[in-house]
Parts: sequence; structure tokens; C-alpha cells
Amino acid sequence: MINAKTPGLYIHIPFCLSKCPYCDFYSVSSISMLPAFLEVLFKEMELYRGMIGPCDTVYIGGGTPSILNPRQLEAILKRVRENFQLLPNPEITLETNPADLDQASLASIRALGINRLTIGCQSFDQAILAFLGRRHSANQAVNAIEAARSAGFTNIGLDLIYGIPGQGIDAWMDTLRRALSFAPEHLSCYQLTVEPGTLLGISYRQGAFSLPDEILQHEFFIKTAAMLEDAGYVHYEVSNFARDMTLASRHNQKYWDHTPYLGLGPGAHSFSANRRWWNYRSVDRYITALTSGRLPVEASEGLTREQLQLEALYLGLRTKKGIHLQDYAARYRYDLLTQKGDRLTTLQDEGLIAIEDGYLYPTRAGLAVADSLALI
Repeated sequence: MINAKTPGLYIHIPFCLSKCPYCDFYSVSSISMLPAFLEVLFKEMELYRGMIGPCDTVYIGGGTPSILNPRQLEAILKRVRENFQLLPNPEITLETNPADLDQASLASIRALGINRLTIGCQSFDQAILAFLGRRHSANQAVNAIEAARSAGFTNIGLDLIYGIPGQGIDAWMDTLRRALSFAPEHLSCYQLTVEPGTLLGISYRQGAFSLPDEILQHEFFIKTAAMLEDAGYVHYEVSNFARDMTLASRHNQKYWDHTPYLGLGPGAHSFSANRRWWNYRSVDRYITALTSGRLPVEASEGLTREQLQLEALYLGLRTKKGIHLQDYAARYRYDLLTQKGDRLTTLQDEGLIAIEDGYLYPTRAGLAVADSLALI
């Protein structure tokens, strides 16, 4: 494996107490197989021992990892440390649902070495939470944030969703102001995406609701960026804001610049050098494979230099940092200034990108249309 960049470790906990109708991440809404899952998760760790370099991030996502009790989380982190080398001061993140959090459990979680918490508030509006099928209330969201602070967490991220049918700009701005009142270190603001295979996707196809048009979507995005930047946050990726760059998600940034990462658990993806592979999107098949001593890999792909180049362009133009032109040319043997000079000049004239100090990066207006920028 090529480890020029420091790898990260992702652990997917594929269990939820209820399935949100908009969610397309793999999970099951029964915890009956949780003990068997944990047993084989530890086997998966053992099979990968020595195959990845020292890590500086561990991200426990899902699903709903906060349904695990502190003893189960302790067992996971103990096995992580036994099978993988963690560098000093690693970022260890836990995704949580507000309904699962109280001060006692949070104090126990923090004592395990988990030092970054993401809280899936999504909204502070009870009607919106009902539409999204969330099992927590607006009051529980507030209580969870306050309990996390009282438990001593100093790196808290809040996840929020906008563009809900019937939601106006003013209502969303109120949500942002409410979130800012807690001074979170990190905010992730996602536009509602209706995925075809979800319950929400089925309802949408049946005409049960309509989504904001492109003009309103653009207004949501621009006003979100303006409010949070005015409040001192760095808009470092299309959907992500940090109080300063030391508080940006160290783990998630690995996904955006081809840093190696290892994903454990059903449906988890991994990447190293020019290879990407992913596990079975099934708890049953995952358990069966590991019980028989096999890695639960469903498939893999080798990426050509051209594919890596296009991915790097797409992902880089979704970040405030952008693309270092000289490094990009050296790594992918493609000089953007030479090959795409006229198009880049046009995008600069349109106010969508800037080129400065050797970097090509999107402006705020460019971030709003980031997915199309890579078509240069």
C-alpha cells in the first residue's frame, strides 16, 4: 500500500432503531444481530492487521453508532488499538442521534478517548423532524448539545438539513441562528436529496410533495454560506463549515484528496493508491464471510490515471482549498493551465473560480455549482 499520506480508519455500525425515510446509507432497523456483528468486526480488524500504515483518524459512523453502549464502544476501540497503530492525538469521531445522549453516557464516551462528536440534529423544528422521520425531538436535540458540553466535549459538530418541502428561507435562517447559539466547532449543512430507493423517494415519485426549484436551492446555499462565514466559520467544503481549519474534519478531508482509508463493516468502502474496494451491503453476508475466515469484500476496482485525475478535479473543486496546480500536474501528468486555459479564463470571468498562489479554487458562487465545475 502507498502511504505517502496518513491513512484513516472508518467503522460502519449498520444498525438503527428506526430507518429515516430519506437515508440511503446501509443500515437495518433491528439490533438482534448486533452481538454477532461485533464478534466478526473484530475478526475483520485482525485480517487487516499490518496492511495499513499508522492512522491519525478513526471515524465511527452508521447507521446509528450511538445505540452502542459505552462497554461496546470500549471493546471496539480496544480492538482498534490492538490491530492498528494510532498516531499521537488521533481524531476519534462518533456519529450520534440526540435521542441516545445524556450527560452520563456522554461522559463515559469521552473517557474512552472519543474526542469529536457529530450530533444529527437535522433541525430544531418539530414539524420538519416529523417529515424527516427522525426519532428525536427538537428538545432532545437541544438537550444533547448542552449535555455534550457539560460532559466536556470541546469539538462538537452539528448536522443540519435544508431544502425541506415547504421550508422557507426565513425558517432555515432561524435554524442556523439556533445552531450558532451553541457555538459548535463544526456545522454540516446538507441540502435534502431524494434518493430513488428510499421511502422518501417513493413518496416523491408518487407526487406526495415537491422540492424547491433551482433558484430557491441556490438561495438556500448562498445565504447559508454568507451567514456562517459572517459568524466566523470557514466554508471549507461544499456542505461543511468549521470555526477554524484546525476544527475541520481531519477524517473526511481524506476522502477528498485520495488519502488512503480503510473501511470496516457492511457497505464500507476503502481506498489505497489506485484501488477502491467495498464490503457486502448486507449484515448476513458480512457475517457469513468473516465467520468462514474471508474478508467481506463484495467487489473492487482499479482506477486509471485518467480516472484518478478526473476524481481529483471533481473533489478538489468542492473544497475551499481547491487544487494545487503544480502537484496536480506532477501526480496526474496533466497541466490544467495548459490544457484548459481558455475554459479556466472564462470561469474566472464568470466569478466561479480563482487562481492564486499556485492554487485553483472555487469562489462561493463556484461552490454553489461545484458539481458542474469539474466539467471544464
